[in-house]
Amino acid sequence: MDIRDRLYIDGRWVSSTGTGTIDVVNPTTEEVMGSVPEGTPEDVDKAVRAARASFASWSQTTPEERSNYLYRIQDGLQARMAEIGNTIAAELGMPINLAMMIQAGLPTVSFGTMAQLARELPWEEQIGNSLVVREPVGVVGAITPWNYPLHQIAAKVAPALAAGCTVVLKPSEIVPLNSFYLAEVAEEVGLPPGVLNLVTGVGSVVGEAIAAHPEVDMVSFTGSTRAGRRVSELAARTVKRVTLELGGKSPNVILDDANLEKAVSTGVGACYLNSGQTCSALTRMIVPRSRLAEVEDIATRSAEEYTTGDPFVDGTRLGPLVSDTQRQRVRGYIESGLADGAKLLTGGAEAPEGQERGYFVRPTVFSEVRPDMAIAQEEIFGPVLSIMPYDDEDEAIKIANDTMYGLAGAVWSGDAERAKAVARRLRTGQVDVNGGGFNPLAPFGGYKQSGHGRELGRYGLEEYLEVKSLQL
Repeated sequence: MDIRDRLYIDGRWVSSTGTGTIDVVNPTTEEVMGSVPEGTPEDVDKAVRAARASFASWSQTTPEERSNYLYRIQDGLQARMAEIGNTIAAELGMPINLAMMIQAGLPTVSFGTMAQLARELPWEEQIGNSLVVREPVGVVGAITPWNYPLHQIAAKVAPALAAGCTVVLKPSEIVPLNSFYLAEVAEEVGLPPGVLNLVTGVGSVVGEAIAAHPEVDMVSFTGSTRAGRRVSELAARTVKRVTLELGGKSPNVILDDANLEKAVSTGVGACYLNSGQTCSALTRMIVPRSRLAEVEDIATRSAEEYTTGDPFVDGTRLGPLVSDTQRQRVRGYIESGLADGAKLLTGGAEAPEGQERGYFVRPTVFSEVRPDMAIAQEEIFGPVLSIMPYDDEDEAIKIANDTMYGLAGAVWSGDAERAKAVARRLRTGQVDVNGGGFNPLAPFGGYKQSGHGRELGRYGLEEYLEVKSLQL
């Protein structure tokens, strides 16, 4: 049992002003594995006041000083990667090999890249008779999700600190234990009191208190589109800056000259990563109608190779979903697909054989999915792939763009220039071309109702900066 009974505010571990606690449930065993304090608006107010008080001095440190702190945090996280990976594999359910690489590895990358960028960014530039300077936006409220918990925390906290901002962090109440490692490392490296504050709690209480607080200058939120709308409403009352990374229904456009075996099998993996609990998951596979039978065969074979099981057992490729609520949601979408007439190739709403315990869902593939079906329009957040046929390239692009989302996408073609031309026509924030890999320095974020603003790399750092002109 990992019992955390303190919040981290103003450089100290303090009790919540409330008495409630939140249980953390292991989704593989369905047993309680730990707990965290159920924070209150009063806790948020204390954290914000601490962040505001420390901003005066932290914002005046040099980029080199801030960079040094970030490098030390990176080193501290690297020293605890095994603990972090094991904790997230347990509280989230991602297979341990992936949890070590992604969930524990990417946060260290974010702190390292922001440390480097803090030294490289042109903080001042001369334009005519004006000196243009970049300054930190102020106190940042960071509200993060459960699916890539410490990675999303680092994607907000690292650039905010690099910019000279101070932070009040609310991690997901579903997968919160990992966030305490960062606070512990911040304390170990001597980060000044109040620069990073951690308040755990539920979104409707702690998250809303952060978004509405008049002393918070900016909110960076990652989560559902519905919750993002609420954050925007609250933040608008004090005209805060808001960055949002929200839902996705990302298209994987496979053109008629693509290597089908590679495109389809890779696409199945891009849909099923983290048991499908990925905002940028390629959940809609858009394929030539003339080659639909071939696609169905490859997709079925690929999906059935994704064995579900305990994330700590060798050979497991899909862990459980994060909660029973999430499992019921995904099963409901599978039943919706069947009711709407989609063709079920493999999987289904029943629990995987022999896995009645744990929040497991069968890796599922539907074909002949129409654009008007719920499984083609709504974010499922589970291992469910929708194959959608098209007759020509223009129709493929129309289908790809026919959702309220625009977070990610992919294009496959035997002709790289053709693939890039189609990629430019997709209304999404990032597009993988012929299997192009994830780049932690490239901007990440969405079009349309997938949000606004960007994270990662130089573009992510600039979100936390104001621009001032000194007329000389």
